[in-house]
Amino acid sequence: MAIHIDSKQRLFHLQTKGASYVFQMIPSGYAAHLYYGKRLRASDLAWLLVTKGRSSFSPSPVPEDRSISLDTLPQELPIYGTSDYRTPLVQMKLENGTTITEFKYDSYRVERGKPALEGLPAVYTEREGEAETLILTMRDSAAGLRIELMYTVLEEYDAITRSLRIVNESGTNVEVLRALSASVDFPHMDYEWLQLSGAWARERDIVRRPLAYGMQAVESRRGASGHQQNPFAALLSPETGEDQGEVYGFSLVYSGSFIAQAEVDQYRTTRLSIGINPFDFTWLLAAGEAFQTPETVMVYSAEGIGGMSRTYHKLYRERLARGRFRDKERPVLVNNWEATYFNFNAEKIENIAKAGKELGIELFVLDDGWFGHRDRDDSSLGDWVVDLNKLPDGLEDLVQRVNRLGMQFGLWFEPEMVSPDSVLYRKHPDWCLHVPGRRRTEGRQQLILDYSRQDVRDEIVRIISAVLGSAPITYVKWDMNRNMTEIGSALLPPERQRETAHRYMLGLYEVMERITSAFPHILFESCSGGGGRFDPGMLYYMPQTWTSDNTDAVARLRIQYGTSIVYPISSMGSHVSAVPNHQVQRITPLQTRGHVAMSGNFGYELDLTKFTADEKEAVKQQVALYKEIRGLVQFGLHYRLLSPFEGNETAWMFVTEDQSEAVVFYFRVLSESNAPLSRLKLKGLDPDADYEVLGSNKIYGGDALMYAGISIDAERGDFYSELIRLKKLQHETSLMNHVK
Repeated sequence: MAIHIDSKQRLFHLQTKGASYVFQMIPSGYAAHLYYGKRLRASDLAWLLVTKGRSSFSPSPVPEDRSISLDTLPQELPIYGTSDYRTPLVQMKLENGTTITEFKYDSYRVERGKPALEGLPAVYTEREGEAETLILTMRDSAAGLRIELMYTVLEEYDAITRSLRIVNESGTNVEVLRALSASVDFPHMDYEWLQLSGAWARERDIVRRPLAYGMQAVESRRGASGHQQNPFAALLSPETGEDQGEVYGFSLVYSGSFIAQAEVDQYRTTRLSIGINPFDFTWLLAAGEAFQTPETVMVYSAEGIGGMSRTYHKLYRERLARGRFRDKERPVLVNNWEATYFNFNAEKIENIAKAGKELGIELFVLDDGWFGHRDRDDSSLGDWVVDLNKLPDGLEDLVQRVNRLGMQFGLWFEPEMVSPDSVLYRKHPDWCLHVPGRRRTEGRQQLILDYSRQDVRDEIVRIISAVLGSAPITYVKWDMNRNMTEIGSALLPPERQRETAHRYMLGLYEVMERITSAFPHILFESCSGGGGRFDPGMLYYMPQTWTSDNTDAVARLRIQYGTSIVYPISSMGSHVSAVPNHQVQRITPLQTRGHVAMSGNFGYELDLTKFTADEKEAVKQQVALYKEIRGLVQFGLHYRLLSPFEGNETAWMFVTEDQSEAVVFYFRVLSESNAPLSRLKLKGLDPDADYEVLGSNKIYGGDALMYAGISIDAERGDFYSELIRLKKLQHETSLMNHVK
């Protein structure tokens, strides 16, 4: 049992295998937070709540108990306006124009399993007993409003999810001004704040800083989660590292504008909250209607950042991603984008595919430029009809050419966009996001289709489905290359215009659900100018994401390392590209480019026909090697060893869950003259077992590899990389027998 309830004291104790989350309904009806941290026994914990009057400037809403002040009480449902001056979880505007609400305990129920969230992606369960869900009902009787706080405990996955549902029982319209998904009050401020930040082509840098008085936050106001910030934040105990220290992770399963914030108040307590960004957001909630927030996934780790990461990896890989490709090894692919850009024909594509087949590559992906009259990026989005100038015999003919080589075929789309220079836009100029009388700001010479409209969604589903059904396509790269401006919809009334961005996201999720369900044999990869929408919401529909448009091996060290803080390796697309690199003009060895790309879903993004004989042989070996280790890389336990944010070296490794195999990747960016000898300490191995380094006669104890380390004898030259494969020996071939 994961949820323990003391009915007499109205105390709720949620237990995962490693964490406890405890709160209590106090006599005045407020939901008081007691504890979140390392797992506690299911015993009397009411003593954890201490209330104390602090100041006449913190008024008490409970005359019979002056020790209760909402301005200091740690709460599960903080609301503004009745003496809590900190950031609220929910704020409503009532029919009389006021924004004062007060929710008190009404009832609870416990359900086995995990209810789905209407219209929203969320973690799910597959087997009975995987989860228990507590639904806590709070009411504002004066306003006629009900809030259902939903907590799902995934005990074995070591995570708790939170969301809430607002129900209007008032008989009149109200407005939702703020509806975050989770809020947790921590008893002190002695934490560091961790976020993932960046920009296009340098996504998800790791940023750490101590908490300070006031507000610290990350947010997106772009209508997408964005390159700049990721919908994730964590609090870390001081001196926390990869393997030690307490970590509290908060990851939002949402792909639109969000906010994650930590507020430190006058008494040095910390309130962390996360959810839909209330900036430029309202939602008109008519009588009898409900509003459901996205889900927050909370992970506590007492084993450092690495422990938190592996929890997210397993949960998101196994219970967020869906479909037949969730547990299936991903194919090695070649994408033609950096090889040809818009300048190609059927013969050129077939030649690249032929070269790929000779090298052992399994999938060819045709990127942008195959439709309309798409010779540049300023036309044809929305006109998903084959360009017969480039492909005179049509798409089906090209797919057959590739299939005859024994390769699968994939295709690029950007279904959320429309070019002003397109048949679709000329026919339906009101189908894009826009505000009458305002200019329609273009990004990458394109506008955004209004997915809040059912007619737009239905037409896009029809068009894309027709293309996908016209040929044996087994992979789709779903791109999205700009953020929202002039956010308005031609069909929504004035009082609902500030719902457009969220309605767009709900519409996008509907379109993705319909298309991916209709074509379950297709592996879908999401993309947004690279990693501009790398978030849990996308992973629910598409099990992998193009990690970044920056394919430079050195830049990718930081990008892939930072991404792995939350997201599983099976979700990361990573390709070898040509040198000089098209983004940064750096020249790196083919081996290093291969090792970086092998640390994700492996592929190539260059003109394979231009390889020399030596390069072809090297690539054959890379492809063959990756096929041997891809199951381990994509689905094994991931350990970060050396951080590119802290020095000249980077290292990570992958270990099977039974600790029988491991593969280690080491990278050194710049060479150093007369460099000192170094040892690389490994992780995740069986300390009582012995491991053979494949390709050598060397055998080491797992304990020695982890506690003493393995020697790295790096060759001279910049941008060096090394790959080490380890295999556990059976008892009869152990190290001791080997020594004898």
